[in-house]
Amino acid sequence: MHKLIASTYKEFLLLTRDIGGLAILFLMPILLVITITTIQDGTFKIIKETKIPVLWVDQDQGEIAKTIYEGLANSQTLALIENTSEANAKELVFKGDYQLAIVIPKNLSIDLEQKVNENVEGIMAKFGLEADSIPPKKTEIAQKEVRLYFDPATQYAFKSSIKNGIDQMIAKVETQSIYKAFQEQLGEDSSQEFFDTESFISFKEIVPEGTTDALIPNSTQHNIPAWTLFAIFFIILPLSINMVKEKNQGTFVRLRTNPISYATVLGGKTLVYLGVSLIQFGLMLGIGVYLFPSIGLPKLDISGKIALLFLVAFFAGLAAIGLGLLLGTLAKSQEQSAPFGATFVVILAALGGVWVPVFAMPSFMQTLSKLSPMNWGLEAFYGVFLRNVGLTELLPEITLLFLFFIATTILAIVYNNRKNTV
Repeated sequence: MHKLIASTYKEFLLLTRDIGGLAILFLMPILLVITITTIQDGTFKIIKETKIPVLWVDQDQGEIAKTIYEGLANSQTLALIENTSEANAKELVFKGDYQLAIVIPKNLSIDLEQKVNENVEGIMAKFGLEADSIPPKKTEIAQKEVRLYFDPATQYAFKSSIKNGIDQMIAKVETQSIYKAFQEQLGEDSSQEFFDTESFISFKEIVPEGTTDALIPNSTQHNIPAWTLFAIFFIILPLSINMVKEKNQGTFVRLRTNPISYATVLGGKTLVYLGVSLIQFGLMLGIGVYLFPSIGLPKLDISGKIALLFLVAFFAGLAAIGLGLLLGTLAKSQEQSAPFGATFVVILAALGGVWVPVFAMPSFMQTLSKLSPMNWGLEAFYGVFLRNVGLTELLPEITLLFLFFIATTILAIVYNNRKNTV
């Protein structure tokens, strides 16, 4: 125990002598999480609060056009701008001034009413409900098209949502037109008994955990754990660089002359850098709770979650330190450890879902992401923040993080022993 304490004290002195490096270790993640969260929160607000201007060309001037217009106007995402010329609207969209133009064709309402009436009269005649019971001749009515002009740069998801929305509104109008035609044929009183135009099927969002508040993650809940994890894993840089310095300066040679194992040396480094990672995590939580609300960002809610959050941070810190110990043991120079460590952390972050959500990745990358320790830590953090899970549900992720630390540390010890065996 005395040797471990002495090794830990030596690492503490080595770390605190580089005040500039220590400051960067704490300040850079703070600046990073503030910058990224501010940018993303602004984007979320724009998407949520700003309506997209859409050109509206009504060549019908009938009930159907009015119904579609009212449905789109009442949406939370579109702002309709009336335009009388289809050619002008098309030009403005293709120039990129607008993302979309909706053109309602001429006589849409009149032709639909005529089409429905003829179909209903034919059905009534076949069932013998008409006076002459002779199906009327059908008029040839050309199929109508609601034309949608999209900016070529418009995203596919936006196109699909608009087309589906208009499709649903037109289907509803057609159904109501059929009910109305039957109502006219049967008489108003009798139709009220047979036809109910209210929607029979609806959608209901079920909130997890039986709470009444929807668990909708905001920019703070996503970025604090993601970039804190990124900062924790960046510890491998100063850790591996210090180990390389010790090898180049002969410190490790002097330690080998003393009755102290390599595992004890690594244990001292683990304790010091684990303390650094937990301090980093505490600062990040403090920023989310106290600083973010004062600069207009969503406040981080950690009520009742602190113990579990620090537990995840503890094992994530161990995983990062294990990787740093292995890199510092394998590297022979700072030119090897620094570029490789920085690049490898970025790769792990990309695979782990820190930048791009895992569900948005190709299927192959989603499978590959499960190999990243950052993904394990991120899933554990999201479980605490967004799903209100308990310790039992966190066991798979924190077990993987701990096993990763054990595996990388053992590899570092075995490699060092073989390298130094005479």
